[in-house]
Amino acid sequence: MISILIAVTMASMIPVHRGGDTDLISAPYLQIGPDPAPGKLDLCWQTYDSTGWEPAYRISPSGAWINAKASATHAITLAGTRPRYLHIAQMDRLVPGSTFSYHLVHRGTEIFTTDARAPQSGDRHTRFVAMGDIGAGSREAKLIAGLAWKQKPDYVVIPGDIVYDRGRVSEYDDNFWPVYNADKADSNGAPLMRSVTFIAAPGNHDTEGKDLGAHPDAFAYFYYWDQPLNGPGKKEGAPAFNDVHIPDNLRTAFMSGAGDRYPVMANFSFDQGNVHWLFLDANPYVDWTDAGMRDWVRRDLAASKATWKFVLFHHPGFSSSRAHFEQQQMRTLAPIFDSTRVDLVFNGHVHNYQRSYPMAFVPEDEGMTLTDGPGSNRPRGRVINGLWTLDKSFDGVKNTRPKGVIYLVTGAGGQDLYDPEQEKAPDTWQKFTKVFHSTTHSISVVDIEGKELVMKQVDLGGRTVDAFRIRK
Repeated sequence: MISILIAVTMASMIPVHRGGDTDLISAPYLQIGPDPAPGKLDLCWQTYDSTGWEPAYRISPSGAWINAKASATHAITLAGTRPRYLHIAQMDRLVPGSTFSYHLVHRGTEIFTTDARAPQSGDRHTRFVAMGDIGAGSREAKLIAGLAWKQKPDYVVIPGDIVYDRGRVSEYDDNFWPVYNADKADSNGAPLMRSVTFIAAPGNHDTEGKDLGAHPDAFAYFYYWDQPLNGPGKKEGAPAFNDVHIPDNLRTAFMSGAGDRYPVMANFSFDQGNVHWLFLDANPYVDWTDAGMRDWVRRDLAASKATWKFVLFHHPGFSSSRAHFEQQQMRTLAPIFDSTRVDLVFNGHVHNYQRSYPMAFVPEDEGMTLTDGPGSNRPRGRVINGLWTLDKSFDGVKNTRPKGVIYLVTGAGGQDLYDPEQEKAPDTWQKFTKVFHSTTHSISVVDIEGKELVMKQVDLGGRTVDAFRIRK
């Protein structure tokens, strides 16, 4: 049985700075990299100086330092700003589930050192936090970072809207790094990203405004995230990533910073412990009715032998909120999730928390595409009607074996809350909704051990506003 308490403390993970190196723009952070595997993580750091950096790690307090393997340095050159560099190095001799140390030396001087935790492998106990719509820079977003830190997660997943309002480098500087990679845990943020991996899917505020001519520092998702490159859509254009405007005078600089991550990193999959994760781009510009895109999803999920299968994307297909109700385009994938036995689907976009009954859904057809307005051909969303089958016998306490997929909206990560008046008005909910909590900001905390899962939705007051257990 899963123990909700975790013995490993993160108190020792507060970093130590030695000197004030002005070339280090923000503290180093951890990523799963393009080819995740047990015992392997990528270390990323952002600087003004392109050379002279020596990252190293050790797997025990008395062990020798191991040089991290330099992987890449991407120049981020934006008009009117000082060039900066994103460095990536690989640490490939970690012990899964263990605490390790790493440091950063610049021209012979150690300027940063901290402890971190390597992800678990196999069926061992692991805990992750899911929180969407986070990078608002608000008081609540900063407190949410502290709440996530207190949960002592092994990793954090983000179902989109990583940073507001346009996914710009400047917005990461203001609203993201100081909050989720802070030097200490307090009311302004927490040192999360240097201690555990963050993994993110793009939301509308990250990639939907596809015009670098208007905002040359946009698309920062493709600069800063170091994630798998195993998805479809390796080139610009429909059905995966279309209608992009990158002026010729900006394209070379953008591609230098983004490298081979653009645009394929918008969709990817990976294994973490005994979980198979599928991250998708749910923005309306993606055509998920396309046969090739759907086949990629089906093959990816069907091929996995993992105990648990989770899917994560931004726009929820199943939501009872009045806000964004018409953006149902991801419902078209529900039959694939059903047939491949997906357990949980995590979404954001709607700034509250919702849980569906375990369910199956059969669309009537491909639905009706909505546009931004008269005379516009820009897709706004898609309304898809159909029939659902609900498992109302599952209570997550006595009956812990759901029949169907459970859809979770966990978008209360820091932006203004949506539809608080609906929380106590269940007559406004759709029939597939079991829980609707919209009056406090909250995060999803999931514990997994072998064939048992416990999910808790925890709000800023420390209250558990929803919980359920699944056993296989």
